[in-house]
Amino acid sequence: MSVQHSPWELANQQHLMVSIEHVRGVLRSHIDAAELPPEPKSPAESMLLTLCRLFGLTSFERDLLLMCAGVELDGSFAALVAEAQGNPANLSPTFGLALAAMPNAHWDAISPTRPLRRWRLVELGSGAALTSSPLRISEPVLHTLTGMPMLDERLLRLIEPVAPSDFLVPSHAEIATKISGHWRQHHKGRIPLVQLTGVGFHAARHIAAQAAADLGLTLYAISTTYLPAAPNDVEMLATLWRRDALLTGSALLIEFDDIDHMSEEQQRAAHRFAEQADGLTFLATRERRPLRRSHIVIEVERPLPKEQRTLWHQELAPLHLPLEPMIEQLSAQFNLSANMITQISSETIASNNGSSTVQSITQSVWRACRVQARERLDDLAQRITPTFTLEDLVLPDQQRSVIQDIAAHVRQRVKVYEHWGMGGAQARGLGISALFAGPSGTGKTTAAEALANALDLDLYRIDLSGVVSKYIGETEKNLRRIFDAAEESGALLLFDEADAIFGKRSEVKDSHDRYANIEVGYLLQRMETYRGLVILTTNLKHAIDNAFLRRIRFVTQFPFPDASQRAEIWRRMFPQTVPTDGLVFEQLARLNVAGGNIRTIALNAAFIAADAGEPIRMPHVLRAARVEYAKLEKPLTESEISGWGSPSGTVKTAN
Repeated sequence: MSVQHSPWELANQQHLMVSIEHVRGVLRSHIDAAELPPEPKSPAESMLLTLCRLFGLTSFERDLLLMCAGVELDGSFAALVAEAQGNPANLSPTFGLALAAMPNAHWDAISPTRPLRRWRLVELGSGAALTSSPLRISEPVLHTLTGMPMLDERLLRLIEPVAPSDFLVPSHAEIATKISGHWRQHHKGRIPLVQLTGVGFHAARHIAAQAAADLGLTLYAISTTYLPAAPNDVEMLATLWRRDALLTGSALLIEFDDIDHMSEEQQRAAHRFAEQADGLTFLATRERRPLRRSHIVIEVERPLPKEQRTLWHQELAPLHLPLEPMIEQLSAQFNLSANMITQISSETIASNNGSSTVQSITQSVWRACRVQARERLDDLAQRITPTFTLEDLVLPDQQRSVIQDIAAHVRQRVKVYEHWGMGGAQARGLGISALFAGPSGTGKTTAAEALANALDLDLYRIDLSGVVSKYIGETEKNLRRIFDAAEESGALLLFDEADAIFGKRSEVKDSHDRYANIEVGYLLQRMETYRGLVILTTNLKHAIDNAFLRRIRFVTQFPFPDASQRAEIWRRMFPQTVPTDGLVFEQLARLNVAGGNIRTIALNAAFIAADAGEPIRMPHVLRAARVEYAKLEKPLTESEISGWGSPSGTVKTAN
């Protein structure tokens, strides 16, 4: 089957062959010492003319390039080159031949600073002298001259094409339009690099691909993981890209991998490549990168809640189920990228056997959203599997009411903020935060677990004392990574030891004081804009500055449990599945310890009894209590264990 060529392709090939024939005539004139043939008439446009204009080739450099192309395209041309050099074995063009045979010759044409070598349009082989070294046209340049531009093979091993997305959410489409408009304004000078910061690479790819398509360019992506480390190799790769981007009409997206997983050498190579790559270049990075090259920074947010709802409806439409309530819940709780929504929806549809109910679909999608968002956060914080429910909490009525109110705020956030319009136009101050204060073991973490269970959300514990760094800027960086990773899931974040950062605000006496206050301000700002729930815990409420407390929505004190509450906690420590004999919970409640200590004593008593092959009795609890009190460096008083049994160990039984 014959290939049909367009009129332009035919005209381009004809002009190329005419130009090569002219160079053939120049070589024949040199051999025969005859007059030079006249210059052929040039068409209005061809790839040869475009290449000469893009790289600023002189007529001599053009003819030298055509001589190299002739050898590749016409078998008889090599024999003519050998004849012109007076050596039948020398079939490759040389600079010496070009200097001798071609008009308008100049010595610097083959220097490293001139286009032929600077842009690697020709490749210089090994030889005894520069003038006798064989020359060969670069393969991508040759294909470009024939009207079939393509990327260098060395680039193709590292990059991949990125097609525009079938559906780009309006907020991201607006960014793409902004970028293409900015490019059109700067196309005569060096184009500023575009940093797309914030969200993951998928959103950056879609935006960059759309912006490139708007400009008639093809987007390619390269990961910094694949970049060579040696400066010379980086420079060579950047040169190849700049050349082929011009020849093929391409744009480049550099995906800057997480800095935590890159060596300093890799980071330097990535910066060097980004600064040397030319044309329309994007840099996808979670955090802004300092570059010497002119650049603009665009913060890319995830799709807006209403856009996420539209995506869910669109992607789950094949299920033909009334999923509006579920979609409302999903868009309220999870802040997912378009790619994540598409992936979860595809998996849900694929696993649907045709008999799925709205409830089963809701549970499946909700679970998939939680799992999808875990990957990054699992590396930064400790995920706790909640084991307690709201019914397990043994607290005074006031504290229980606060816990229930917190859950209500999380559940009804979208209704109040969006549907009722009480969120206003600003996200600031809409985050839900709580401070749980009280002695160790009074149930602060248990309450957080109960909330996570009630809301069906992941719970992550972050030790603030480990996040705070003595190095300026590191604390904010650590906090930013945690919140950025958590944004997708809206997970419940539990910051332990809040007094490590929320202590009494100091008077600014030096730079360290100023940066300490900046760290606190940054954490408060992220808490106020975080769409999930943030819980801070402290044993020392009095150490927290009142100015900070005013910016936390819920503040509740977890009191030390009284005797009746301790009895209830003891009762719940031994479910019906646990064999017990003669435990008197009112007597156990005399132990003046908090719930966390009660749990430890009960657990240790269970192991002691199990090892003895007996049900749990009061002596087992007494032995475990002595161990716990010793750990606390606290004396076990006679009043606490009075009435537990006689010195011989006989235990009174409950009535």
